[in-house]
Amino acid sequence: MDPRRVIASRAEELAPAVPYVRGWADAKRATGALAEQLRALGLEAGFLGLKADVSVFGDGLVCLGPIRPETAQLLAEAVATGLALEMASSHTPFPDASAA
Repeated sequence: MDPRRVIASRAEELAPAVPYVRGWADAKRATGALAEQLRALGLEAGFLGLKADVSVFGDGLVCLGPIRPETAQLLAEAVATGLALEMASSHTPFPDASAA
């Protein structure tokens, strides 16, 4: 069961009652924003399959395409660095992992 429709399949055949355009347009904007940041990081060559798509429910999808493990590692490091900088600038302490 996927109540949030996170793992819905792509819309291969369109159904007349589903509003696909809004979802695709949202995905297109998000894909553009992500592509801009990937270019700024010098990672655009690792995401040649980056594209906007839409699910069978009309929800927008941002497809990264197949990426190499090294590219995934660089992206993970960039996200972690960004989160660390955001936490440091907000003076919010990191959660204590030993408290779990």
